[in-house]
Amino acid sequence: MDYSKMGGARPPKNTPKHAEHNAYGSDKTPYGKKDPKAALLERMKAAAKKDK
Repeated sequence: MDYSKMGGARPPKNTPKHAEHNAYGSDKTPYGKKDPKAALLERMKAAAKKDK
């Protein structure tokens, strides 16, 4: 069998044709960014103080 005439390898199935511009963790989206821990603690303290 002459494998040189068969063409290239087939691409894997179920893979996206391109990367999403707003994918999780990309630098163009606000969804992948986490708040700094200090800001989180301030919000938690404010919420705890509000409940009392």
